[in-house]
Amino acid sequence: MEQVEAVFREERGRLLAALARRFGDLDLAEEVTSEAIEAALTHWPVDGVPPNPGGWLMTTARRKAVDRLRRDQVYAAKLAILQVEADRSTPQATGDELPDERLQLFFTCTHPALAAEDRGALTLRCLAGLTTPEVARAFLVPTATMAKRIVRAKKKIREARIPFRVPGPDELPERLPGVLQVVYSVFTEGYAASSGPYLQRLDLAEEAIRLARILHRLLPDAREVTGLLALMLLIHARREARTGPDGEIVLLEDQDRSRWDHEMIAEGRELVVTALTGGPPGPYAVQAAINAVHDEASEFESTDWPQIVQLYDVLLDLDPSPVIALNRAAAIALRDGPEAGLELLDEMAAEPRLQDYHPFALARADLLQRLGRLPEAITAYEQALTLAGSEPERDLVRRRLEDI
Repeated sequence: MEQVEAVFREERGRLLAALARRFGDLDLAEEVTSEAIEAALTHWPVDGVPPNPGGWLMTTARRKAVDRLRRDQVYAAKLAILQVEADRSTPQATGDELPDERLQLFFTCTHPALAAEDRGALTLRCLAGLTTPEVARAFLVPTATMAKRIVRAKKKIREARIPFRVPGPDELPERLPGVLQVVYSVFTEGYAASSGPYLQRLDLAEEAIRLARILHRLLPDAREVTGLLALMLLIHARREARTGPDGEIVLLEDQDRSRWDHEMIAEGRELVVTALTGGPPGPYAVQAAINAVHDEASEFESTDWPQIVQLYDVLLDLDPSPVIALNRAAAIALRDGPEAGLELLDEMAAEPRLQDYHPFALARADLLQRLGRLPEAITAYEQALTLAGSEPERDLVRRRLEDI
């Protein structure tokens, strides 16, 4: 059964993207993809996993799509049937030869014609395989609201005839940042799950990295693509040390660095050099450089905090967001002491986007505790507890409160 589930995780996105491109209809592609997987769940436990599982799923889904279209009297659907049936005369591709069209679907899902709030949601639903409730939690909206967004985006793609393709060179600069943001959003949900019993969803993080590798092969000269891939590798390299035996959070200063993936760190560091070479750096490249400094330190105490603060200064100019300002303040607290960091956090306390942001409340509580201001720290920890999304995050706050 584990082998079957692994195949589904690997093939679902490719299958959905290929069918969406072929038929130009995301709803149809999703439906027949699900039906093909259901058919596999019926046949494979009895007959065994076929030598070419991707090809089996594609053939099954394509036939089901043709059956649906045959019942549709619309002329365009009949043309689609003729095209699909013509394809049947060609030899069946092997699993390795099946086209990977997910990036085309990424560009479709992030098309400028779609509402900004719909792009990431649709991509997480279709390409990353998150359920609608999971996407809703990631965007902090009710499930019903998210379902309406996804339906609206699919309808827009269909009615506006948005093409399933990678943009040309003239369109790429405008479209690429949206794709990178979606890939990073998938990784972020995998790095720190928005809810649930586990801190990490490694399947999502690894899917984001794999998609970034594909994008990097497609656009090897795009430095921010290189920067994003480097950033994710340098963060993901610490995955095994981030949780303890019972799934509890292990903070960076307490991690066993021998458990870090040093081959992945070496690859990420090489990519950082490329991303920072040849012109002004982009935000992903600078974030990757920050994480490279973290990963280069043999122990927490030897971390080069002055360099990290300087990199955050650069990053804040590129992306003046409150989250970047929060991370910079945390680094200053480690360079100059907790009082300096807390002063910066207090200056940001009125920022609306930080009011319900769990890491802000937790960072402030930590600095108050370090300064011995325990009643205030308890209040801040209690606020962090109400804002924590996952159970490991709540457990961490409870442990801090018990320490006090």
